[in-house]
Amino acid sequence: MMDNELAKKINQDTLQKMKDYHNPSLVRLLKMTGYDIVEHEAHGAVITDIFGKEYIDCAGGYGVFNIGHSHPKVIKAVREQLKKMSLASKVFLNKPLGDLAELVSKVTPGDLQYSFFCNSGAEAVEGALKLARLATGRTKIISTHNAFHGKTFGALSATGRDIYRDPFKPLVGDFIHVPFGDAMAVKKVICENTAAVIVEPIQGEGGIIIPPDDYLSNLRSICDKSGALLIVDEIQTGLGRTGKMFAVDHYGVVPDIITLAKALSGGVIPIGAFVGTPKVWEAFRSNPLIITSTFGGNPLACVAAKTAIEVVLEENLCERAVQLGKYLMAGLRDLQLSYPDIISEVRGKGLMIGLELTKEGLGGIVIPEMAKEGVTAVYTLNNSKVIRFEPPLVITEDQIEMVLEIVKRAFNKAKSMYNQLFKLEGGS
Repeated sequence: MMDNELAKKINQDTLQKMKDYHNPSLVRLLKMTGYDIVEHEAHGAVITDIFGKEYIDCAGGYGVFNIGHSHPKVIKAVREQLKKMSLASKVFLNKPLGDLAELVSKVTPGDLQYSFFCNSGAEAVEGALKLARLATGRTKIISTHNAFHGKTFGALSATGRDIYRDPFKPLVGDFIHVPFGDAMAVKKVICENTAAVIVEPIQGEGGIIIPPDDYLSNLRSICDKSGALLIVDEIQTGLGRTGKMFAVDHYGVVPDIITLAKALSGGVIPIGAFVGTPKVWEAFRSNPLIITSTFGGNPLACVAAKTAIEVVLEENLCERAVQLGKYLMAGLRDLQLSYPDIISEVRGKGLMIGLELTKEGLGGIVIPEMAKEGVTAVYTLNNSKVIRFEPPLVITEDQIEMVLEIVKRAFNKAKSMYNQLFKLEGGS
């Protein structure tokens, strides 16, 4: 373990550099939430800070670390590839890309077959939107309120929260937003100029919102009748997070285009992708270079992604997400019974779980207390009343027991603050 005085110096130096040269407002936020400490290493479901303190990671990189931090199979595969070639020349064939594309075609639903690899979820959404317009010759895109599809211009135009959109208007035109979970709202606004409907199968940043069981199938039918494409954003829900390889698999729906990122990285090398059917991919026939990415599909990222998918399959992580998700949700619902005036709902699917608080601001008390006790958790970006729990799918039952005990202690410690700040009924 690092000498404590050295650790203090590194931590203070890092904090100051981030304040002076990166993002002073972010540093203030990290201080408020108790995360103004340098993270030093991470393995499995545990992050260790520079002082040697361990945290069970229930933030999970917002869905990045499905197979855990520093999975040895991914690390080994990337190291072996690094000895050969890290970035592609872009003039020859790329074997790691071809291998990954084949595997993605096998694990994605239905006739989704062709993949374009990029570097992030936002870039994947950008590509999917461009492909939809290219393939249909139409321009209108329907998205949903409180959706989150990224913060680049096209993706931000699909994102459904004004706090992120308003400072950058005018955004890309011909986007319309309707309530999530309401297929009839889509039916009312879809028209002959609609290129696509883009939707998350479960809204992540919107607050872990699960739609009605027939929502996606109804959207599929509406799109089919109108000639619009259905784009499903699986950037946060994909690769086992909800208990299936993809969340659409719960509903038996095959989109025309699916977007991936986050967990596709294996928690090691960033990568995103949009995957389409042969029919939509015909749009690239006349100009295969109409969408390109200098770093997209590089050998290191492709090797990491292929290995990550193999780990999900080999270690039965979808099944683990189902079992452990039920276990964690049951424990959080027991906690809700003890704090009914503080916790309004616990909901989720697999290990994508949201704990909704009764008032905004409560999370600002609970999350730092959890961090002090050794558990990381974060808000959902579009609903600050919801604390998300998205731990690595390799988390153990023993670790979940520790998480539940720590969450309980955090609520106990914060109880007097709740009563003082929010005058909760029945407070002591």
